[in-house]
Amino acid sequence: MSNLAHLTENDPIFKAKKRSAVEIIRRVSAYLWPYKGLALATIACAVLSLLCAFAFPRLTQYIIDDVIGLGNTSQLDTAILLLVGAFFLRDFFNSIRIQVNNHFEQNVVFDMRREVYAQLQRLPVRYYDKRASGDLMTRVIEDVNAVERLLIDGTEQGTVAIVSIFGVLAILFATNPMLAGVAMIPIPLLAIGAMWYTLTAHKRYRKQRQASSAMNALLMDNLQGVREIKAFGREKHEDGRFTDRAEAMRQSTLTIMRAWAFYNPSMSFIAATGTGLVLWIGGGQVMDDQMSVGELVAFLFYLALFYEPISKLHGLNQMLQSARAGGERVFDILDSTEERKTAGANQALPEPVRGEVEYRGVQFNYTDDKPALNDITLIAKPGQMTALVGPTGAGKSTLVNLLPAFYETDDGEITIDGQSIADTSLQSLRHNISVVSQEPFLFNGTVRENIAYGNLDACDEEVFEASRAANCHDFICELTNGFDSKVGERGVRLSVGEKQRISIARALLKDSPILILDEATASVDTATEQLIQQALERLMRGRTSFVIAHRLSTIRNADQILVLKNGSIIERGTHDELIAQEGLYARLANIQNTTFLEKRFEKFEPIS
Repeated sequence: MSNLAHLTENDPIFKAKKRSAVEIIRRVSAYLWPYKGLALATIACAVLSLLCAFAFPRLTQYIIDDVIGLGNTSQLDTAILLLVGAFFLRDFFNSIRIQVNNHFEQNVVFDMRREVYAQLQRLPVRYYDKRASGDLMTRVIEDVNAVERLLIDGTEQGTVAIVSIFGVLAILFATNPMLAGVAMIPIPLLAIGAMWYTLTAHKRYRKQRQASSAMNALLMDNLQGVREIKAFGREKHEDGRFTDRAEAMRQSTLTIMRAWAFYNPSMSFIAATGTGLVLWIGGGQVMDDQMSVGELVAFLFYLALFYEPISKLHGLNQMLQSARAGGERVFDILDSTEERKTAGANQALPEPVRGEVEYRGVQFNYTDDKPALNDITLIAKPGQMTALVGPTGAGKSTLVNLLPAFYETDDGEITIDGQSIADTSLQSLRHNISVVSQEPFLFNGTVRENIAYGNLDACDEEVFEASRAANCHDFICELTNGFDSKVGERGVRLSVGEKQRISIARALLKDSPILILDEATASVDTATEQLIQQALERLMRGRTSFVIAHRLSTIRNADQILVLKNGSIIERGTHDELIAQEGLYARLANIQNTTFLEKRFEKFEPIS
């Protein structure tokens, strides 16, 4: 399982740079511009629906005072038809608004999610070394949704609420200035409440987003490591860990809801006192014949249309704080520096690529306190096999990871055919390098799709040819659906040896002049090892190959063997030359030969 699984929501990897609400709004607004037509149509439909709603109080006043009050029954049918017509138009425009708004919403969230995912694809490997996959998934899915709600609902509801407030305010003061002034009495208290919520809510939402990321990170980690959990019988232990994360999520959500449970009803009550004051003063005016019953009823209806958008603004404030917390985490991804984002690093390798690789005084550190590679100098001629040997942590994987620029060197230079890889575009560089790792990764698709990943334009015959060369064609044909068989997540439905041969077929199909091999036979039986070794020999033929060797018997014929220790090359030469030096390589070879002999004697097998 990931070494990130033990982290809690308070760990820095789940946090993001703090940003103001103004910055978040400014940046997310850019996603609206390509769909300004849909945005305007949504707002227009909402405003038209609102205007139709404005007709209801005036028609109600007319029915009460002029129709019912005066006994003018001949006008009742017409007035009711007008009222029903106003309701119909209100809901008709609202229906159109919903449809347009849905298109608007999905287009915007598609663009944002696609941009965030594209940025994740272009971030350096070092970025993922300190991130949990579950946290990144939370940002792409949940946090983008939080920002999207502000984009869509905020744009529409905010605009309509403001139009409604000022529109109704004008009607109220034009109808009865005194009652309008009474209705404004609660406004200062509503403003103070909104300010309190705005200034305190962000911390609560940020903590909730971090708790959600921590929970999702553990969930993803445990789903990927479910076999290890079962093998060690740690179900109860993991139940407890997930319970802790879920509890943190529950508590952070309850903290938000408790604040909202106090804030929203309080604001509603304050607004209701305004209605009560208007009814109190207005009722006295009716009894003093200063206004009619219908006018008071109409005024109260307009007042409801005034306080309702104020309530929506409170809801939008809550949405803003959630979007602000989510936006910080989304823009943390979008603002991260892409790999190879430097001027001049866009040259293609000159064709045809011969595959001559040279390291000149290369230095690299994962952290400042411990160098991983120190003054690495080597030359690999075209078509040569270079083997890397050494104890765990010697720097073998780091050395080969610098070649396709998974990490950038701190000092020194790496060249291919004389051209510095620092000046080479990543597309050209990685197009000419194939990697076969010790633990092959297969995508959750078909066998055909996984092999064809090496060359997306390959035809079926090329896929079949690569599978034959990789010694996997026969077992693939025996699968239920042949090349269309699903391999499962990370290739779980296949054995280690089968996955490895498919990964070799993928590399063969890519047909790159430079090859990186992490010992591909370390975890398989003898018969499978022989099949894989044959496939690797075909794969390496004519290619410049870097082989990380765990079994020295597989590299006896290497053109050069580099022995690494503590990030430095301490020995180099052919197998026979290094044996003659009687150094670290010779000791490793002696240990492996002794172990091999002991195993053969234990099985009573003759030594050929």
